[in-house]
Amino acid sequence: MTKIKSCPICKKARAEDFTPFCSQRCKDLDLAKWFGDGYALPSRPASPEEIAREDWEQQG
Repeated sequence: MTKIKSCPICKKARAEDFTPFCSQRCKDLDLAKWFGDGYALPSRPASPEEIAREDWEQQG
């Protein structure tokens, strides 16, 4: 028996054209969440100076 996976946004059945989503609407909502920093990994905040220093060290 194959379990039908659901859309990660609205939980309806997935559509082949929009996998893993059910529709263009859910696909766009997910993309908007990425653009709006809705997805993030937990970590400590980094200062701009720290990021610049790490970038500089990688180039060296």
